[in-house]
Amino acid sequence: MDNVKTDFLVIGSGIAGLTFALKASRHGKVALVTKKNLAESNTNYAQGGIAAVLGSDDSFEQHEQDTMRVGYDLCHEDAVKILVENGPRMVNELIDFGVRFTKGKEGLDLGREGGHSKRRIAHAEDLTGSEIERALITTVEKSPNIQVFENHMAVDLVTKFKLRPASLKADADDDICYGAYVMDKETGHITPFTAKTTFLATGGLGKVYIYTSNPDIACGDGTAMAYRVGAAVANMEFMQFHPTCLYHPKAKSSLISEAVRGEGVELKLPNGEPFMEKYHEMGSLAPRDIVARAIDHEIKKLGVDSVYLDTTVKEADWFKKRFPHIYSTCMEFGIDPTREMIPVVPAAHYMCGGVITDIDAKTTIPGLFAAGECAHTGVHGANRLASNSLLEAIVFADRAVKNAVAHFNGRREETPEIPAWDIGSAVDADEQVVIHHMWDEIRRLMWNYVGIVRTNKRLARAKNRITLIRQEIEEYYWNFILTPDLLELRNLALCAEIIIDCAMRRKETRGLHYNLDYPNRDDKHFKKDTILFL
Repeated sequence: MDNVKTDFLVIGSGIAGLTFALKASRHGKVALVTKKNLAESNTNYAQGGIAAVLGSDDSFEQHEQDTMRVGYDLCHEDAVKILVENGPRMVNELIDFGVRFTKGKEGLDLGREGGHSKRRIAHAEDLTGSEIERALITTVEKSPNIQVFENHMAVDLVTKFKLRPASLKADADDDICYGAYVMDKETGHITPFTAKTTFLATGGLGKVYIYTSNPDIACGDGTAMAYRVGAAVANMEFMQFHPTCLYHPKAKSSLISEAVRGEGVELKLPNGEPFMEKYHEMGSLAPRDIVARAIDHEIKKLGVDSVYLDTTVKEADWFKKRFPHIYSTCMEFGIDPTREMIPVVPAAHYMCGGVITDIDAKTTIPGLFAAGECAHTGVHGANRLASNSLLEAIVFADRAVKNAVAHFNGRREETPEIPAWDIGSAVDADEQVVIHHMWDEIRRLMWNYVGIVRTNKRLARAKNRITLIRQEIEEYYWNFILTPDLLELRNLALCAEIIIDCAMRRKETRGLHYNLDYPNRDDKHFKKDTILFL
Protein backbone atom coordinates (compact mmCIF):
# COMPACT_ATOMS: atom_id res chain seq x y z
CA MET A 1 0.00 0.00 0.00
CA ASP A 2 1.35 3.43 -0.97
CA ASN A 3 1.32 6.52 1.21
CA VAL A 4 -2.23 7.13 2.47
CA LYS A 5 -3.20 10.80 2.25
CA THR A 6 -6.22 12.14 4.10
CA ASP A 7 -7.64 15.25 5.71
CA PHE A 8 -8.17 13.64 9.12
CA LEU A 9 -6.26 10.71 10.58
CA VAL A 10 -8.09 9.12 13.53
CA ILE A 11 -6.19 6.59 15.64
CA GLY A 12 -8.58 4.57 17.79
CA SER A 13 -12.19 3.42 17.48
CA GLY A 14 -13.79 3.97 20.87
CA ILE A 15 -16.49 6.57 21.50
CA ALA A 16 -14.03 9.47 21.03
CA GLY A 17 -12.56 8.17 17.76
CA LEU A 18 -15.89 7.22 16.22
CA THR A 19 -17.52 10.51 17.22
CA PHE A 20 -14.64 12.52 15.78
CA ALA A 21 -14.62 10.47 12.56
CA LEU A 22 -18.36 10.87 12.00
CA LYS A 23 -18.36 14.62 12.52
CA ALA A 24 -15.07 15.24 10.69
CA SER A 25 -16.38 13.29 7.67
CA ARG A 26 -18.77 16.18 7.04
CA HIS A 27 -15.71 18.35 6.29
CA GLY A 28 -13.30 16.04 4.50
CA LYS A 29 -11.82 12.57 4.08
CA VAL A 30 -11.16 10.49 7.20
CA ALA A 31 -8.79 7.55 7.67
CA LEU A 32 -9.75 5.59 10.81
CA VAL A 33 -7.04 3.26 12.14
CA THR A 34 -7.90 0.62 14.76
CA LYS A 35 -5.74 -2.15 16.25
CA LYS A 36 -8.32 -4.92 16.00
CA ASN A 37 -11.88 -4.59 14.76
CA LEU A 38 -13.91 -1.42 15.10
CA ALA A 39 -15.76 -2.56 18.23
CA GLU A 40 -12.70 -3.59 20.27
CA SER A 41 -12.09 -0.70 22.66
CA ASN A 42 -12.42 0.29 26.31
CA THR A 43 -15.74 1.91 25.38
CA ASN A 44 -17.11 -1.47 24.37
CA TYR A 45 -16.53 -2.78 27.90
CA ALA A 46 -18.12 0.15 29.73
CA GLN A 47 -21.03 -1.26 31.70
CA GLY A 48 -22.33 1.56 33.90
CA GLY A 49 -23.31 4.35 31.54
CA ILE A 50 -22.85 8.01 30.74
CA ALA A 51 -23.36 10.75 33.34
CA ALA A 52 -25.42 13.83 32.47
CA VAL A 53 -27.93 16.14 34.10
CA LEU A 54 -31.15 14.57 32.86
CA GLY A 55 -33.37 14.41 35.94
CA SER A 56 -35.72 17.15 37.17
CA ASP A 57 -34.13 17.05 40.64
CA ASP A 58 -30.59 17.50 39.30
CA SER A 59 -28.56 20.54 38.21
CA PHE A 60 -25.34 21.47 36.44
CA GLU A 61 -24.03 22.89 39.70
CA GLN A 62 -24.52 19.58 41.52
CA HIS A 63 -22.83 17.55 38.78
CA GLU A 64 -19.92 20.01 38.75
CA GLN A 65 -19.60 19.87 42.54
CA ASP A 66 -19.63 16.06 42.56
CA THR A 67 -16.92 15.99 39.88
CA MET A 68 -14.72 18.54 41.67
CA ARG A 69 -15.13 16.86 45.05
CA VAL A 70 -14.24 13.40 43.79
CA GLY A 71 -11.28 14.91 41.88
CA TYR A 72 -9.71 16.22 45.11
CA ASP A 73 -9.49 19.85 43.93
CA LEU A 74 -7.28 19.07 40.93
CA CYS A 75 -10.05 19.27 38.33
CA HIS A 76 -9.90 22.22 35.95
CA GLU A 77 -13.07 24.19 36.54
CA ASP A 78 -13.40 25.41 32.97
CA ALA A 79 -13.13 21.86 31.58
CA VAL A 80 -15.63 20.51 34.14
CA LYS A 81 -18.11 23.26 33.29
CA ILE A 82 -17.84 22.46 29.56
CA LEU A 83 -18.26 18.75 30.28
CA VAL A 84 -21.36 19.12 32.44
CA GLU A 85 -23.18 21.78 30.44
CA ASN A 86 -22.78 19.80 27.21
CA GLY A 87 -23.94 16.54 28.80
CA PRO A 88 -27.65 16.58 27.94
CA ARG A 89 -26.95 17.68 24.35
CA MET A 90 -24.43 14.90 23.81
CA VAL A 91 -26.74 12.22 25.23
CA ASN A 92 -29.44 13.41 22.83
CA GLU A 93 -26.94 13.24 19.96
CA LEU A 94 -26.17 9.64 20.86
CA ILE A 95 -29.89 8.90 20.76
CA ASP A 96 -30.03 10.52 17.32
CA PHE A 97 -27.17 8.24 16.25
CA GLY A 98 -29.35 5.29 17.27
CA VAL A 99 -28.21 4.49 20.82
CA ARG A 100 -31.01 2.66 22.64
CA PHE A 101 -30.78 3.76 26.26
CA THR A 102 -32.94 1.92 28.81
CA LYS A 103 -36.24 3.69 29.36
CA GLY A 104 -37.96 4.32 32.70
CA LYS A 105 -41.47 5.37 33.65
CA GLU A 106 -40.66 8.96 32.73
CA GLY A 107 -37.99 9.28 30.07
CA LEU A 108 -34.65 7.53 30.53
CA ASP A 109 -34.01 5.16 33.40
CA LEU A 110 -31.30 6.93 35.41
CA GLY A 111 -28.89 5.03 37.63
CA ARG A 112 -26.65 6.23 40.44
CA GLU A 113 -23.02 5.36 41.04
CA GLY A 114 -20.28 6.10 43.58
CA GLY A 115 -19.63 9.80 44.25
CA HIS A 116 -22.85 11.00 42.61
CA SER A 117 -25.37 12.90 44.73
CA LYS A 118 -28.19 12.26 42.22
CA ARG A 119 -29.39 9.64 39.76
CA ARG A 120 -27.90 10.83 36.47
CA ILE A 121 -26.45 7.76 34.73
CA ALA A 122 -28.08 7.02 31.37
CA HIS A 123 -27.48 3.36 30.55
CA ALA A 124 -28.38 0.60 28.14
CA GLU A 125 -29.04 -2.21 30.63
CA ASP A 126 -25.51 -3.08 31.84
CA LEU A 127 -23.79 -2.96 28.45
CA THR A 128 -23.89 0.76 27.70
CA GLY A 129 -20.51 0.95 26.00
CA SER A 130 -21.31 -1.92 23.69
CA GLU A 131 -24.60 -0.29 22.66
CA ILE A 132 -22.90 3.05 21.97
CA GLU A 133 -20.24 1.31 19.88
CA ARG A 134 -22.93 -0.56 17.91
CA ALA A 135 -24.81 2.61 17.04
CA LEU A 136 -21.73 4.66 16.12
CA ILE A 137 -20.14 1.86 14.07
CA THR A 138 -23.36 1.36 12.12
CA THR A 139 -23.31 5.06 11.22
CA VAL A 140 -19.57 5.05 10.40
CA GLU A 141 -20.00 2.15 8.00
CA LYS A 142 -22.54 4.16 6.03
CA SER A 143 -20.23 7.15 5.54
CA PRO A 144 -18.56 7.38 2.11
CA ASN A 145 -15.94 9.77 3.53
CA ILE A 146 -14.57 7.37 6.16
CA GLN A 147 -12.04 4.70 5.22
CA VAL A 148 -11.54 2.16 8.01
CA PHE A 149 -8.24 0.32 8.52
CA GLU A 150 -8.95 -2.58 10.87
CA ASN A 151 -6.08 -4.65 12.31
CA HIS A 152 -3.73 -1.73 11.78
CA MET A 153 -1.53 -0.21 14.46
CA ALA A 154 0.15 3.19 14.60
CA VAL A 155 3.92 2.82 15.04
CA ASP A 156 4.91 6.45 15.63
CA LEU A 157 3.67 9.95 14.94
CA VAL A 158 5.46 12.00 12.29
CA THR A 159 6.24 15.65 13.03
CA LYS A 160 8.23 18.44 11.45
CA PHE A 161 11.04 17.96 13.97
CA LYS A 162 11.15 14.22 13.36
CA LEU A 163 11.55 14.72 9.61
CA ARG A 164 14.15 17.49 9.78
CA PRO A 165 15.44 17.67 13.37
CA ALA A 166 18.95 18.94 12.63
CA SER A 167 17.85 22.05 10.74
CA LEU A 168 15.16 23.19 13.16
CA LYS A 169 15.19 24.99 16.44
CA ALA A 170 13.43 22.90 19.09
CA ASP A 171 10.56 25.27 19.73
CA ALA A 172 7.27 23.44 20.23
CA ASP A 173 5.33 26.27 18.64
CA ASP A 174 7.20 25.65 15.37
CA ASP A 175 6.54 21.92 15.32
CA ILE A 176 3.56 20.34 13.58
CA CYS A 177 2.14 16.83 13.27
CA TYR A 178 2.00 15.43 9.72
CA GLY A 179 0.44 12.04 10.45
CA ALA A 180 1.85 8.65 11.45
CA TYR A 181 3.51 5.45 10.34
CA VAL A 182 0.95 2.63 10.48
CA MET A 183 1.52 -1.13 10.49
CA ASP A 184 -0.74 -3.67 8.85
CA LYS A 185 -0.74 -6.28 11.61
CA GLU A 186 -1.43 -9.16 9.22
CA THR A 187 1.43 -8.45 6.81
CA GLY A 188 3.79 -6.40 8.99
CA HIS A 189 4.02 -3.77 6.25
CA ILE A 190 4.40 -0.18 7.52
CA THR A 191 2.79 2.64 5.54
CA PRO A 192 3.06 6.42 5.97
CA PHE A 193 -0.34 8.03 6.65
CA THR A 194 -0.16 11.74 5.82
CA ALA A 195 -2.89 13.93 7.31
CA LYS A 196 -3.73 17.60 7.67
CA THR A 197 -4.80 16.87 11.25
CA THR A 198 -4.27 13.84 13.49
CA PHE A 199 -6.61 12.79 16.30
CA LEU A 200 -5.52 10.43 19.07
CA ALA A 201 -8.29 8.33 20.62
CA THR A 202 -6.28 5.28 21.63
CA GLY A 203 -7.88 4.76 25.03
CA GLY A 204 -6.22 3.62 28.22
CA LEU A 205 -3.25 1.63 29.44
CA GLY A 206 -4.65 -0.85 31.95
CA LYS A 207 -2.44 -3.64 30.56
CA VAL A 208 0.48 -1.95 32.33
CA TYR A 209 -0.83 -3.87 35.37
CA ILE A 210 -1.18 -7.61 35.81
CA TYR A 211 -4.80 -7.30 37.01
CA THR A 212 -7.01 -5.05 34.93
CA SER A 213 -10.54 -4.63 33.63
CA ASN A 214 -9.17 -3.42 30.28
CA PRO A 215 -9.02 -5.40 27.02
CA ASP A 216 -5.65 -6.63 25.75
CA ILE A 217 -5.25 -3.68 23.37
CA ALA A 218 -5.05 -1.10 26.21
CA CYS A 219 -1.28 -0.55 26.14
CA GLY A 220 -1.05 3.26 26.18
CA ASP A 221 -0.09 3.52 22.51
CA GLY A 222 -1.31 7.08 21.97
CA THR A 223 0.23 8.43 25.16
CA ALA A 224 3.58 6.84 24.37
CA MET A 225 3.63 8.02 20.74
CA ALA A 226 2.72 11.58 21.71
CA TYR A 227 5.34 11.69 24.47
CA ARG A 228 8.05 10.45 22.10
CA VAL A 229 7.49 13.42 19.75
CA GLY A 230 7.58 15.93 22.59
CA ALA A 231 3.93 16.35 23.58
CA ALA A 232 3.41 17.11 27.26
CA VAL A 233 1.63 14.60 29.50
CA ALA A 234 0.17 15.11 32.96
CA ASN A 235 -1.06 13.34 36.10
CA MET A 236 -0.09 9.82 35.08
CA GLU A 237 0.29 8.87 38.75
CA PHE A 238 -3.51 8.78 38.99
CA MET A 239 -4.44 5.28 37.84
CA GLN A 240 -7.95 4.42 38.97
CA PHE A 241 -8.41 0.91 40.27
CA HIS A 242 -11.97 -0.30 39.89
CA PRO A 243 -12.98 -1.77 43.25
CA THR A 244 -15.08 -4.63 41.96
CA CYS A 245 -13.80 -7.02 39.32
CA LEU A 246 -15.10 -10.57 39.47
CA TYR A 247 -12.66 -12.80 41.34
CA HIS A 248 -12.32 -16.09 39.50
CA PRO A 249 -9.24 -17.75 37.92
CA LYS A 250 -10.86 -17.73 34.48
CA ALA A 251 -12.79 -14.43 34.71
CA LYS A 252 -10.41 -12.28 32.71
CA SER A 253 -11.40 -8.57 32.62
CA SER A 254 -14.86 -9.26 34.06
CA LEU A 255 -16.05 -6.03 35.63
CA ILE A 256 -18.91 -5.85 38.12
CA SER A 257 -20.34 -2.41 37.42
CA GLU A 258 -20.46 0.25 40.10
CA ALA A 259 -24.13 0.59 39.19
CA VAL A 260 -24.73 -2.61 41.18
CA ARG A 261 -23.70 -0.77 44.36
CA GLY A 262 -25.72 2.19 43.14
CA GLU A 263 -28.83 0.05 43.44
CA GLY A 264 -28.25 -0.65 47.13
CA VAL A 265 -25.96 -3.69 47.05
CA GLU A 266 -23.38 -3.63 49.85
CA LEU A 267 -19.77 -4.80 50.04
CA LYS A 268 -19.20 -7.43 52.72
CA LEU A 269 -16.44 -9.52 54.26
CA PRO A 270 -16.44 -13.31 53.81
CA ASN A 271 -18.39 -13.64 57.06
CA GLY A 272 -21.16 -11.40 55.69
CA GLU A 273 -20.20 -8.32 57.71
CA PRO A 274 -20.48 -4.91 55.96
CA PHE A 275 -17.26 -2.90 56.27
CA MET A 276 -17.35 0.22 54.09
CA GLU A 277 -18.98 2.40 56.76
CA LYS A 278 -15.64 2.25 58.63
CA TYR A 279 -13.96 4.02 55.72
CA HIS A 280 -16.48 6.59 54.41
CA GLU A 281 -19.83 8.09 55.26
CA MET A 282 -21.21 7.04 51.86
CA GLY A 283 -20.42 3.39 52.64
CA SER A 284 -20.35 1.18 49.56
CA LEU A 285 -21.12 4.23 47.39
CA ALA A 286 -17.93 6.04 48.39
CA PRO A 287 -15.62 7.27 45.57
CA ARG A 288 -13.68 4.52 43.82
CA ASP A 289 -10.25 5.33 45.27
CA ILE A 290 -11.56 4.95 48.82
CA VAL A 291 -13.44 1.73 48.07
CA ALA A 292 -10.46 0.18 46.27
CA ARG A 293 -8.08 1.00 49.15
CA ALA A 294 -10.58 -0.29 51.71
CA ILE A 295 -10.95 -3.60 49.87
CA ASP A 296 -7.17 -3.89 49.42
CA HIS A 297 -6.67 -3.25 53.15
CA GLU A 298 -9.31 -5.77 54.26
CA ILE A 299 -7.99 -8.49 51.92
CA LYS A 300 -4.44 -8.06 53.21
CA LYS A 301 -5.50 -7.75 56.86
CA LEU A 302 -7.63 -10.90 56.80
CA GLY A 303 -5.43 -12.87 54.40
CA VAL A 304 -8.38 -13.67 52.13
CA ASP A 305 -8.62 -13.77 48.35
CA SER A 306 -11.54 -11.38 47.95
CA VAL A 307 -14.45 -9.51 49.50
CA TYR A 308 -18.04 -9.84 48.31
CA LEU A 309 -20.97 -7.98 46.83
CA ASP A 310 -24.13 -9.20 48.53
CA THR A 311 -26.51 -9.28 45.58
CA THR A 312 -28.78 -11.74 47.36
CA VAL A 313 -30.57 -8.82 49.04
CA LYS A 314 -32.21 -7.93 45.70
CA GLU A 315 -35.11 -9.77 44.13
CA ALA A 316 -33.89 -12.38 41.66
CA ASP A 317 -36.08 -11.28 38.75
CA TRP A 318 -35.12 -7.64 39.25
CA PHE A 319 -31.39 -8.39 39.23
CA LYS A 320 -31.63 -10.49 36.07
CA LYS A 321 -33.52 -7.71 34.30
CA ARG A 322 -31.36 -4.79 35.50
CA PHE A 323 -28.00 -6.53 35.08
CA PRO A 324 -28.50 -9.29 32.50
CA HIS A 325 -24.89 -9.29 31.29
CA ILE A 326 -23.42 -9.39 34.81
CA TYR A 327 -25.87 -12.16 35.74
CA SER A 328 -24.95 -14.29 32.72
CA THR A 329 -21.22 -13.70 33.24
CA CYS A 330 -21.41 -14.81 36.87
CA MET A 331 -23.46 -17.87 35.92
CA GLU A 332 -20.85 -18.74 33.29
CA PHE A 333 -18.34 -19.11 36.12
CA GLY A 334 -20.68 -21.05 38.39
CA ILE A 335 -21.77 -18.12 40.58
CA ASP A 336 -25.50 -17.44 40.95
CA PRO A 337 -25.73 -13.79 42.12
CA THR A 338 -29.37 -14.25 43.14
CA ARG A 339 -28.38 -16.96 45.63
CA GLU A 340 -24.79 -16.20 46.64
CA MET A 341 -22.52 -13.20 47.07
CA ILE A 342 -20.21 -12.23 44.20
CA PRO A 343 -16.46 -12.40 45.03
CA VAL A 344 -14.69 -9.22 43.93
CA VAL A 345 -11.20 -7.64 43.96
CA PRO A 346 -9.79 -4.30 42.71
CA ALA A 347 -8.14 -4.09 39.28
CA ALA A 348 -6.51 -1.35 37.18
CA HIS A 349 -9.32 0.35 35.33
CA TYR A 350 -8.92 3.94 34.15
CA MET A 351 -6.05 6.41 33.66
CA CYS A 352 -7.03 9.90 34.84
CA GLY A 353 -3.93 11.51 33.31
CA GLY A 354 -2.65 11.48 29.75
CA VAL A 355 -1.62 13.71 26.85
CA ILE A 356 -2.24 17.32 27.86
CA THR A 357 -4.92 19.11 25.84
CA ASP A 358 -6.65 22.44 26.20
CA ILE A 359 -10.44 22.75 26.31
CA ASP A 360 -10.49 22.45 22.50
CA ALA A 361 -8.66 19.08 22.55
CA LYS A 362 -5.42 20.60 21.18
CA THR A 363 -2.22 18.97 22.42
CA THR A 364 1.04 20.89 22.78
CA ILE A 365 1.98 19.79 19.23
CA PRO A 366 0.13 21.81 16.54
CA GLY A 367 -1.99 19.61 14.29
CA LEU A 368 -2.28 16.89 16.94
CA PHE A 369 -5.54 16.55 18.87
CA ALA A 370 -6.61 14.03 21.51
CA ALA A 371 -9.68 13.02 23.51
CA GLY A 372 -10.90 10.14 25.60
CA GLU A 373 -8.84 8.19 28.10
CA CYS A 374 -5.51 8.92 26.42
CA ALA A 375 -6.04 12.67 26.95
CA HIS A 376 -5.69 14.89 30.00
CA THR A 377 -8.39 17.54 29.62
CA GLY A 378 -8.33 18.45 33.31
CA VAL A 379 -11.80 17.02 33.96
CA HIS A 380 -10.88 14.16 36.28
CA GLY A 381 -8.30 15.66 38.61
CA ALA A 382 -6.93 13.11 41.10
CA ASN A 383 -9.87 10.72 40.70
CA ARG A 384 -12.56 10.24 38.06
CA LEU A 385 -16.22 10.53 38.99
CA ALA A 386 -17.98 7.37 37.82
CA SER A 387 -19.43 7.48 34.27
CA ASN A 388 -17.88 10.86 33.45
CA SER A 389 -15.48 9.13 31.06
CA LEU A 390 -17.85 8.39 28.18
CA LEU A 391 -19.21 11.92 28.47
CA GLU A 392 -15.73 13.45 28.47
CA ALA A 393 -14.77 11.46 25.37
CA ILE A 394 -17.77 12.60 23.31
CA VAL A 395 -17.79 16.23 24.53
CA PHE A 396 -14.13 16.86 23.74
CA ALA A 397 -14.20 14.85 20.50
CA ASP A 398 -16.98 17.20 19.42
CA ARG A 399 -14.84 20.23 20.30
CA ALA A 400 -11.82 18.67 18.59
CA VAL A 401 -13.61 18.45 15.24
CA LYS A 402 -14.44 22.15 15.18
CA ASN A 403 -10.88 23.12 15.98
CA ALA A 404 -9.29 20.52 13.70
CA VAL A 405 -11.27 21.92 10.77
CA ALA A 406 -10.14 25.43 11.65
CA HIS A 407 -6.56 24.18 11.91
CA PHE A 408 -6.27 22.69 8.45
CA ASN A 409 -8.27 25.48 6.84
CA GLY A 410 -5.73 27.90 8.29
CA ARG A 411 -2.66 25.93 7.20
CA ARG A 412 -0.34 28.02 5.03
CA GLU A 413 1.99 25.22 3.97
CA GLU A 414 1.37 21.94 2.18
CA THR A 415 1.81 18.74 4.18
CA PRO A 416 5.11 17.24 2.99
CA GLU A 417 5.53 13.73 1.68
CA ILE A 418 6.40 11.35 4.51
CA PRO A 419 9.28 9.07 3.46
CA ALA A 420 8.80 5.31 3.31
CA TRP A 421 9.55 3.29 6.43
CA ASP A 422 13.21 2.21 6.50
CA ILE A 423 14.01 -1.03 8.36
CA GLY A 424 17.75 -0.38 8.13
CA SER A 425 19.73 -3.46 9.14
CA ALA A 426 16.97 -4.98 11.30
CA VAL A 427 16.39 -8.72 11.03
CA ASP A 428 13.58 -11.06 12.09
CA ALA A 429 13.54 -11.73 15.82
CA ASP A 430 14.58 -15.25 16.72
CA GLU A 431 13.18 -15.40 20.25
CA GLN A 432 9.68 -13.98 20.86
CA VAL A 433 9.88 -15.34 24.42
CA VAL A 434 12.04 -12.30 25.29
CA ILE A 435 9.11 -9.96 24.54
CA HIS A 436 6.64 -11.99 26.57
CA HIS A 437 9.03 -12.24 29.51
CA MET A 438 9.57 -8.46 29.66
CA TRP A 439 5.83 -7.82 29.24
CA ASP A 440 5.08 -10.04 32.25
CA GLU A 441 7.88 -8.52 34.33
CA ILE A 442 6.66 -4.96 33.74
CA ARG A 443 3.08 -5.77 34.67
CA ARG A 444 4.03 -7.56 37.90
CA LEU A 445 6.50 -4.81 38.77
CA MET A 446 3.81 -2.15 38.40
CA TRP A 447 1.23 -4.12 40.39
CA ASN A 448 3.60 -4.81 43.29
CA TYR A 449 5.40 -1.46 43.49
CA VAL A 450 3.18 1.16 41.83
CA GLY A 451 -0.27 -0.13 42.68
CA ILE A 452 -3.07 0.94 45.01
CA VAL A 453 -0.69 1.71 47.91
CA ARG A 454 2.84 3.06 47.28
CA THR A 455 6.01 3.93 49.19
CA ASN A 456 9.21 5.77 48.28
CA LYS A 457 11.20 2.53 48.46
CA ARG A 458 8.79 0.69 46.16
CA LEU A 459 8.83 3.54 43.64
CA ALA A 460 12.64 3.72 43.67
CA ARG A 461 12.90 -0.01 43.01
CA ALA A 462 10.36 0.26 40.20
CA LYS A 463 12.27 3.17 38.63
CA ASN A 464 15.60 1.33 38.68
CA ARG A 465 14.15 -1.77 37.09
CA ILE A 466 12.02 -0.04 34.45
CA THR A 467 15.06 1.97 33.33
CA LEU A 468 16.95 -1.25 32.61
CA ILE A 469 13.96 -2.89 30.96
CA ARG A 470 13.44 0.09 28.64
CA GLN A 471 17.10 0.00 27.63
CA GLU A 472 16.73 -3.67 26.72
CA ILE A 473 13.55 -2.95 24.76
CA GLU A 474 15.11 -0.08 22.80
CA GLU A 475 18.03 -2.27 21.82
CA TYR A 476 15.62 -4.96 20.71
CA TYR A 477 13.49 -2.37 18.86
CA TRP A 478 16.38 -1.15 16.68
CA ASN A 479 17.89 -4.55 15.95
CA PHE A 480 14.82 -6.53 14.96
CA ILE A 481 11.98 -6.10 12.48
CA LEU A 482 8.90 -4.72 14.21
CA THR A 483 5.98 -6.86 15.28
CA PRO A 484 2.72 -5.79 16.96
CA ASP A 485 3.87 -7.41 20.23
CA LEU A 486 7.13 -5.46 20.20
CA LEU A 487 5.32 -2.20 19.49
CA GLU A 488 2.93 -2.76 22.38
CA LEU A 489 5.77 -3.73 24.71
CA ARG A 490 7.70 -0.57 23.82
CA ASN A 491 4.66 1.64 24.46
CA LEU A 492 3.69 -0.17 27.65
CA ALA A 493 7.20 0.17 29.10
CA LEU A 494 7.33 3.91 28.37
CA CYS A 495 3.92 4.46 29.97
CA ALA A 496 5.03 2.49 33.02
CA GLU A 497 8.08 4.73 33.38
CA ILE A 498 5.98 7.88 33.02
CA ILE A 499 3.58 6.64 35.74
CA ILE A 500 6.54 5.96 38.04
CA ASP A 501 8.13 9.35 37.33
CA CYS A 502 4.88 11.18 38.04
CA ALA A 503 4.33 9.19 41.24
CA MET A 504 7.84 10.02 42.47
CA ARG A 505 7.26 13.73 41.87
CA ARG A 506 4.01 13.90 43.86
CA LYS A 507 5.19 13.87 47.48
CA GLU A 508 1.77 13.72 49.09
CA THR A 509 -1.32 11.50 49.20
CA ARG A 510 -4.17 12.73 47.02
CA GLY A 511 -6.98 10.79 45.39
CA LEU A 512 -5.70 7.78 43.49
CA HIS A 513 -2.08 8.41 44.51
CA TYR A 514 -1.65 6.94 48.00
CA ASN A 515 1.90 7.05 49.40
CA LEU A 516 2.49 5.74 52.93
CA ASP A 517 5.58 7.95 53.26
CA TYR A 518 3.46 11.07 52.59
CA PRO A 519 0.11 10.16 54.18
CA ASN A 520 -1.31 13.69 54.12
CA ARG A 521 -2.54 15.98 51.37
CA ASP A 522 -0.29 18.99 50.70
CA ASP A 523 -2.22 21.82 49.03
CA LYS A 524 0.65 24.27 49.51
CA HIS A 525 3.05 22.43 47.21
CA PHE A 526 1.03 19.89 45.21
CA LYS A 527 -2.34 21.39 44.36
CA LYS A 528 -1.24 21.32 40.72
CA ASP A 529 -0.82 18.96 37.80
CA THR A 530 2.28 16.78 37.46
CA ILE A 531 3.57 17.68 33.98
CA LEU A 532 6.26 15.81 32.02
CA PHE A 533 7.68 16.18 28.52
CA LEU A 534 10.87 15.23 26.69
